[in-house]
Amino acid sequence: MLSLTGVPLQILASVIAIGVFAATMWLWPRFGGGGWKAWSGRIGAFLATQLAVLVAMGLIANGYFGFYSSWSDLLGTNGKPGTVVDHQPNAAASLAVTGEKNMYSAQGSARDRSGLIQEVSLRGTASGLSSDAFVYLPPQYFQPEYAQRRFPMALVLAGYPGSAEKLITLMQYPASALTAIEQNKLPPTVLVLMRPTLSGNRDTECMDVPGGPQVETFFTSDLPTALAANYRIGTDPANRAVIGNSTGGYCALKFALRKPDAYRSAISLSGYYTAPIDETTGDLFAGNAQLKQENDLVWRLKNKPAAPVSLLLATSYDENNYEGTQAMVNAFKAPTKLSTITLDTGGHNFHTWTREIPPALEWLGKHLTMPQAA
Repeated sequence: MLSLTGVPLQILASVIAIGVFAATMWLWPRFGGGGWKAWSGRIGAFLATQLAVLVAMGLIANGYFGFYSSWSDLLGTNGKPGTVVDHQPNAAASLAVTGEKNMYSAQGSARDRSGLIQEVSLRGTASGLSSDAFVYLPPQYFQPEYAQRRFPMALVLAGYPGSAEKLITLMQYPASALTAIEQNKLPPTVLVLMRPTLSGNRDTECMDVPGGPQVETFFTSDLPTALAANYRIGTDPANRAVIGNSTGGYCALKFALRKPDAYRSAISLSGYYTAPIDETTGDLFAGNAQLKQENDLVWRLKNKPAAPVSLLLATSYDENNYEGTQAMVNAFKAPTKLSTITLDTGGHNFHTWTREIPPALEWLGKHLTMPQAA
């Protein structure tokens, strides 16, 4: 079966739509007259054309924005029953590699020249949550001169309801990171690419939801523990950063401001600054006004002790988050460091974010600390 997000299916659907439209134009004179057959023919041709065009447009939009990652995700047939996992006190989070593929660049596909992408399964013990992820290991990870070195790590988060695959194929984070590393703008860095959604399709805004999924604990405790236990990654918070777009950008900033012992640098591309409450989130705060306030990032900058973190906010004059970004700039105080990227024009889309990623990675190279030798 053709992949739901693949280009071949989009091309096929577009060809079918063009064919149906051409057939309608050719047959339309035959549907003249006022009888029921003529009316049925015109209505049927009109509906067939509209349906074919909508399907083609929907597939193209889904491939671009990543609303649904597979047929089972679209049809809701991938909801397997949960499995009860018994945990031991102080047990470590676990990670299992489930697949891998070589990176391709001008230097070829050898992992010591271009790096390697591994697909992994993460299970957190503090949060009780599990998730799949992609881990990009830069070429230096496999080179003999780095055999005794640890590496910094950057967690890369998609928006909601995006997919981790689009961080690789559309936003090209591994390729952009490799270019920045080769240009000495970024130290050799391990990327961990994920969705922020861990509990079905619920948008938790990366919160520890009262009586619900403990998503913040997963990302700030379980994930760094599991990665450091399975890869040569530094354990100092200064060795870790988080970057995201849209919902992922909000999560990135929140992790750094609320848990600076987990991440000391955060980059937000078109992120917002307070968690919404809508049909995708449910009641995140259980009526707790204080909890809602503590997840408002502008409020935190104004009212909480300043965290020793570095933040980069990306926006444009056209973006809905422009005014909120200015409020963040006006609210922060030392020792927090804050930088911005402001494009002349750009919407809430992948094209805008791919323009912001190269300068964001260069900024990150100035704030990530290379760990000491292992």
